[in-house]
Amino acid sequence: MKSTRTQPNLSDIASRLGARLHGDGSQRIVGLATLKDAGPDQVSFLANRAYLKDLPSTRAAAVLLHADHLEACPVPALVLDNPYLGYAELSRMLDPQADAHQPGIHPSAVVAEDASLGADVSIGPNAVIESGARLGDRVVVGPGSVVGADCEIGEDGFLHANVTLYHGVVVGKRAILHSGCVIGGDGFGFAHDGGGWRKIAQLGGAVLGDDVEVGSCSSIDRGALGDTVIGNDVKIDSQVQIAHNVHIGDHSALAGCVGIAGSTRVGRHCMLGGGVGLSGHLTICDGVQVTGMSLVTNSILEPGVYSSGTGAMENSQWRRNAVRFKQLDSIAKRVNRLEKRGSGEA
Repeated sequence: MKSTRTQPNLSDIASRLGARLHGDGSQRIVGLATLKDAGPDQVSFLANRAYLKDLPSTRAAAVLLHADHLEACPVPALVLDNPYLGYAELSRMLDPQADAHQPGIHPSAVVAEDASLGADVSIGPNAVIESGARLGDRVVVGPGSVVGADCEIGEDGFLHANVTLYHGVVVGKRAILHSGCVIGGDGFGFAHDGGGWRKIAQLGGAVLGDDVEVGSCSSIDRGALGDTVIGNDVKIDSQVQIAHNVHIGDHSALAGCVGIAGSTRVGRHCMLGGGVGLSGHLTICDGVQVTGMSLVTNSILEPGVYSSGTGAMENSQWRRNAVRFKQLDSIAKRVNRLEKRGSGEA
């Protein structure tokens, strides 16, 4: 459904952002764009000095920027201490999908008689709300999504199309779950009897805090015993795998293709770069940043930035280094023998 919101002018935007407006505030704004591409009815922003070169020639209606760059701005300016945060707020203000979902239940949706729906809930085509589920006020359930039995979704939660919540999942307020993500599926638990695998029933749950966002096609498994827990304000990118009984602390962020094995605990304010892998049963303390494609096999108990692996290089050099890597153990033993011989221990 098309948005019916009115177009704000620059004065409206300045008031909303708490910005100081320099210039005419009557111009109506229809969107956001880069400094290079913005037109006369769009706002741009400068939050990275690398783009300062584009400021003098911008055609934007106005630019969000720091006071340090005001004199170089050829168009009206919205001055903020943190222009990037201003951009984030304005992006939500101008989002055409923000009010695109109207309250109501589509005729093709299936809603259990004993499900509890808050005020102004929107349930899309072919969505399924199973027995005992509880949806808070203004929750949106997109087309084809499934909310399992006894699930709970806090107010203002947003499930895009084809999201799956298995039974008993708890999702906090203002959560955003993108298409294809699966919350509360079985953890990877099996016992081997010597000839084959026997499934271990996953008896725990999955609990997501307030203001959590989960990207498309990500999976958060339910606990084997006890819950998998995602803290408040955790941001999870697409194609992330979080195994059973993992705990992620508040305000942490996980980039695409992160994989976290079972029962690992990640602290508050942590950042895991794309493709990071964490082994199982680890503890990652608060304030840890792990750079992309790193493999972590031991607990990290001091905050800081951690990396593993080797950077890209010419293939011929990589091949030589790979051969030398295989020789490291024998080289270390030879060096140790030489040191002992030199000290007279041999």
